[in-house]
Amino acid sequence: MKRSYMPPLVASLALATLVASSSASAQTVLRASHQFPGGQGDVRDEMVQLMAEKVADADVGLEVEVYPGQSLFKAREQWSALTRGRLDITALPLDYASGRHPEFSATLMPGLVRNHEHAQRLNDSEFMGMIKDVIQEGGARVLADAWLAGGFASSDRCITSPDTVDGQNFRAAGPAFEQMLEAAGASITSMPSSDIYTAMQTGVLDAANTSSMSFVSYRIYEQVECLTEPGEHAL
Repeated sequence: MKRSYMPPLVASLALATLVASSSASAQTVLRASHQFPGGQGDVRDEMVQLMAEKVADADVGLEVEVYPGQSLFKAREQWSALTRGRLDITALPLDYASGRHPEFSATLMPGLVRNHEHAQRLNDSEFMGMIKDVIQEGGARVLADAWLAGGFASSDRCITSPDTVDGQNFRAAGPAFEQMLEAAGASITSMPSSDIYTAMQTGVLDAANTSSMSFVSYRIYEQVECLTEPGEHAL
């Protein structure tokens, strides 16, 4: 598989872990759900598992049951389940809920974040303060922020400039990336990252934009010829 470094078209993934408000009592069980593979070293699963371990260690009458890999709710059902009280904790890319809250798409804009240092500063910015206000108004609280580096993968050719996108069937990380890639000539098929492997295997997709963690934990590398991985100025 060929590798190339990502040009100044920056891929960003904002991951927010959220919890619906609830009062803790003795033997209270909280359900945590996410789409990412469990037990395979995916840092998003490990983040939720760590929360569950810390809650257990605190011995405050709480237990967190973790349901990875869409075993409880599908990827795009997490936010609705959370805000309607059917779920207590979830880890999800905020952009998955942009249909209900368009502001969330601003967390996944090309060129928004340059590197991890920039992301850490962004967490304390007025911009993220506004995003968290929207989250709270939607009925949830942020427990932790995470930003994951991302890039492009293709079974056809390396994605290194707009002209290399032209003619490829593409999955993008969110609406903002979809608009950018469509303007460069790509055909867009929307889906969560958990569906990329099968879509590429069956020829529905030629290429995808996703986080580096998803590229590994979903084994997308088995279906592609070239990975344009994040460089020094890509997240």
